[in-house]
Amino acid sequence: MNRAAYLAAEDFSTPLAEELARRGVTVSGWHGRLALSPDPPVAAAWALDTWTAPQEIAAPSVKAGANALRAMQRNWSGYAAGWHRRTALVEAALPPVKSRPLEFPVAAPTAPLGAWTLLAPEVMLASPSKTSPFPNGVCGFVEDRSGPPSRAYLKLWEACVLLRRWPLPGETCIDLGAAPGGWTWALAMLGARVMAVDKAPLDAAVAAMPGVTVRRESAFAVAPEPVDWLCCDVVAYPARLLAMVNRWVDAGAPRYIVCTVKFQGETDHAATEAFAAIDGARVQHLFHNKHELTFMWVRR
Repeated sequence: MNRAAYLAAEDFSTPLAEELARRGVTVSGWHGRLALSPDPPVAAAWALDTWTAPQEIAAPSVKAGANALRAMQRNWSGYAAGWHRRTALVEAALPPVKSRPLEFPVAAPTAPLGAWTLLAPEVMLASPSKTSPFPNGVCGFVEDRSGPPSRAYLKLWEACVLLRRWPLPGETCIDLGAAPGGWTWALAMLGARVMAVDKAPLDAAVAAMPGVTVRRESAFAVAPEPVDWLCCDVVAYPARLLAMVNRWVDAGAPRYIVCTVKFQGETDHAATEAFAAIDGARVQHLFHNKHELTFMWVRR
């Protein structure tokens, strides 16, 4: 019996498998990118979505499968690892789930959303509860393709959506490792006051935005100071980044932290666990992350 299922992002099944093994979680098999486990669900940073109450359901027909899901709850998202045509037919028989791109700023949806897949043509695995509020963990946005100098801002947007909070007009933000300025642009567009810190130059248009000041120095040289938001998308070894984050947390300086933990070569699972152990922390592989995780922290 499967008691949990963990959905990896495209190309990131390996770090998820490694993380689950470190946690002592048994993986009985893989269904596409979905790791099936007979063990109770655990918080898995590399899971784009975790199905927390999966159960096998007989689905001798498309109608029977759809009716079984509808009898449990209204909203469902399907994951197709095979039998794509039959999956599409079941989805068409279910109430539609709106998955239009989000117009930021907006909080994550709160309506209950389940997940299901076909393990075989007549066998369905369905979980009425899961960790991501989005279908298969996919958080899409209406993007700005002219203002920001890179698409890195989408990671910050996604983190804020999941935190259900974002910088408000007049709040103070420090953006460490800011160049070329994608995160600074996103913060300034919200009306926040932003100190952008990087030894490299910021995009000129971003540097000229109202509320933006620039400091040409290393992100690691900045001493903790009172600030509403500490944001960081710098390229650094996880251990060095962890030491910096701990310094800011221990100082009680920021109210919120959003920080990208980037991996070069092998995934540093020990560092991931150390980030997750910080009181008030949440570490997650976001839809817009690559070989990196996002550290989100709220001061308690």
